[in-house]
Amino acid sequence: MIEHDTIRLLRECDAGVKMGIAAIDDVLSDVSNEKFRAKLTDLKDDHQQLNGDVQKLLGKYHDDGKNPNPIIKGMSQIKTNFKMAAEKSDETIADLMTDGCNMGVKSLSRYLNQYKAADEESKELAKRLIKVESDFVAEIRTFL
Repeated sequence: MIEHDTIRLLRECDAGVKMGIAAIDDVLSDVSNEKFRAKLTDLKDDHQQLNGDVQKLLGKYHDDGKNPNPIIKGMSQIKTNFKMAAEKSDETIADLMTDGCNMGVKSLSRYLNQYKAADEESKELAKRLIKVESDFVAEIRTFL
């Protein structure tokens, strides 16, 4: 049960990290404020480091991980494109990133509760990802 829950939790972390990196890539070139751009770049760096940690743990279990759900990813891109077409601004980007991070925190928290038997290292990694996204949301409130 431990290995089963561990792999499932790591797969969800994998999908979440990949979704976060893709979302940042979708908006980064449209950011005008340098401080905001730096925060997004730092968030992307954090996600890439977490991705490396996830891949290392998945490798330990001989698992390939998980890509984001294509329907959810597509809907996210449609929402981003729609909102950016209506108003291309740092405020819009901050709003989109806040929504995305909040969804990530909510999903990962749910998976942490669901996969209680996961090993401690994987649970700590999920908690680190939750903290990175929660902290980012607090940091970008000034850009809303």
